[in-house]
Amino acid sequence: MTAPLNPPKPNASIILGIESSCDDTAAAILCDGKILANIAASQTVHEQYGGVVPELASRAHQSNIIPVIDQALKQAGISHNDLSAIAVTQGPGLMGSLLVGNNVAKGLCIANNLPLIGVDHLQAHVAALFIDNEVDLPMLCLLVSGGHTQLIWVESIDRMEIIGSTQDDAAGEAFDKAAKLMGLGYPGGPMVDQLAKDGDPKKYAFPDSQTEELHFSFSGIKTSLLYFLRDRQKEDADFLAKEISHVCASYQQQIVASLMKRLDKAILQRRPASLGLSGGVSANSALREAFQAMADKRNLLAYIPAFAYCTDNAAMVAMAGYHRYLRGEFTPLDATPFARSNH
Repeated sequence: MTAPLNPPKPNASIILGIESSCDDTAAAILCDGKILANIAASQTVHEQYGGVVPELASRAHQSNIIPVIDQALKQAGISHNDLSAIAVTQGPGLMGSLLVGNNVAKGLCIANNLPLIGVDHLQAHVAALFIDNEVDLPMLCLLVSGGHTQLIWVESIDRMEIIGSTQDDAAGEAFDKAAKLMGLGYPGGPMVDQLAKDGDPKKYAFPDSQTEELHFSFSGIKTSLLYFLRDRQKEDADFLAKEISHVCASYQQQIVASLMKRLDKAILQRRPASLGLSGGVSANSALREAFQAMADKRNLLAYIPAFAYCTDNAAMVAMAGYHRYLRGEFTPLDATPFARSNH
């Protein structure tokens, strides 16, 4: 690996974080570990398609990224000359979206003589837990997002081991697919969560996956919902209109139960000092409640991110980048993004 083109500026720790892995364009400013600004621009163009369209996402990033960065700098009262380094999500994610963020980050590094810090998106989600907390380590982290579901053993912010992962679909994808089947739109996870508040989580039964050890699987529950809705609506065309809250509650309850089952198994195997919850689905109210209950049951500290740090955001990228900056770990300017996880 070649050395970065530009050396780091000494005696400074002001990091610009950039996130563009999917459909949120985000920028954040972190100074000595404290977040000064955390700005994001969401994309509404995907709603009509029921999911993210990669080409449209990358085009929207091109329009949003400079204004978002400028807004973050302005809110923090920081100029380009004050920056110590730029941290950017290197992957995993949508390649076109990643290229926008990485190319802008590299351009700013060259223009301002700054080092580049490439950040793994999943490690950044874990780093989000360190923004507001002095974390008791080792921590067992449950990462639940639209593209990933993992159990991660965290010895420090830069030392992590994946001990369980999904064998097919992620939990977030299962929520979004369910919403699409029920005509709720995109993103569907929050809509399922909201409707479930008025439903009975025990009214309908959906299957848990049969996986080995600490791994997850959510393709089966998606398929079971498809057949369930098909059969019920054959019998009663108005079934979903009348029962949608109960269906959402029952479906959500089974996904959360599947997550908690593997988490509890990992707790008994690893005996962590604390538990962490991260990723976009960590905003789900039923999951947050069950996670806290699990921590209480096992007498462990629970770290749950603020809502601003749950979904894709640049604050978590800046935090992960800050710790790499302190260790002097920089990324060559000829490094390329990666669509799939390297772990």
